[in-house]
Amino acid sequence: MTSLIGHPLPAFSLQDDQGATVTAADLRGRWTVLYAYPKDSTPGCTTEACDFRDNLARVQSLGAQVYGISRDSLKSHQNFITKQQLPFRLLSDPDCALLKPLGAFGKKVMYGKEVEGIIRSTFLVDPKGLIRHAWPKVSVKGHVQDVLDVLTRLKG
Repeated sequence: MTSLIGHPLPAFSLQDDQGATVTAADLRGRWTVLYAYPKDSTPGCTTEACDFRDNLARVQSLGAQVYGISRDSLKSHQNFITKQQLPFRLLSDPDCALLKPLGAFGKKVMYGKEVEGIIRSTFLVDPKGLIRHAWPKVSVKGHVQDVLDVLTRLKG
């Protein structure tokens, strides 16, 4: 995953929670925080989404936008956004078209068993579309602050 640093965000075309198509080109021109998470409305994913929600003004003050991405359906994303009052878009990647090239989908250990699934990860993409920082295997607690710190340093 760290080998992605300095490389363009892989090309993709995914639907957001509203059914609009979002591509890598659409993210250009602004810093983008793209965070991959396993499942809508689960405890860790809700905590992470709400932390981004609660700090969105700080992220935006640094000229960045936030997108979440998981394999969940548009309907699931819509329900999650409504229930948690999330002010940012969620991308649906049921076929892992972007998650796999990012290294955010693969083998992981859950409850002591090896399974395949989304590996909680975050990517900081610059306005030119280059991945400038990656957080593999994210621990939710304190993560958004870490993203803000790195974004501040890179923009500085």
